[in-house]
Amino acid sequence: MRKWAVIYSSTTGNTKAIAEEIAGTAGADLFRVQDAPADLSAYEVVALGYWLRRGGPDDLMKAYLPKVRNACVILFQTHGADVGSEHAVTSFARAAYLLGANCEILGTFSAQGKLAPALIARRKKSDPDDTHNSPEAQERWVRAADHPNEEDRAAAREFVHKMEHKLDLLEKFRRAQEAKAHAKLS
Repeated sequence: MRKWAVIYSSTTGNTKAIAEEIAGTAGADLFRVQDAPADLSAYEVVALGYWLRRGGPDDLMKAYLPKVRNACVILFQTHGADVGSEHAVTSFARAAYLLGANCEILGTFSAQGKLAPALIARRKKSDPDDTHNSPEAQERWVRAADHPNEEDRAAAREFVHKMEHKLDLLEKFRRAQEAKAHAKLS
């Protein structure tokens, strides 16, 4: 396996759980975003995990993303929204936009996670017409309450294997391109 760094931000433990699965599978160095190294040049893959706040990465990760430069990046996130929802997908774009110069995004991974009880309490007190307190939203809270679960953790482990395979294919492709370029020069 390649040398990975897994850097995450977590308040409820959802993102930490996924970060630990990714790091354990990849044999990675694991860092809370507050303790993450400034120099990531020793790593072939930098996996960045965060929880969603207002449709994007939380504030700690939002401040760290621009510092990541010249890296092969994986973005992973946890959220109360449904995996694959517009909210979840759009947040990846918002995170990618914040990355520093010359980063290549290798892949993305999303897992549902339970909402903090204080957040649910605040939302229940909000206007009933607020989409964050709709019957549909309340159904999502119930679905999210058991996540991340073993299925999510298994999917995170499988994701690491898929990313390693993708890197193998990219290396093979680049070597073939180099060989073609060298043959043309000869």
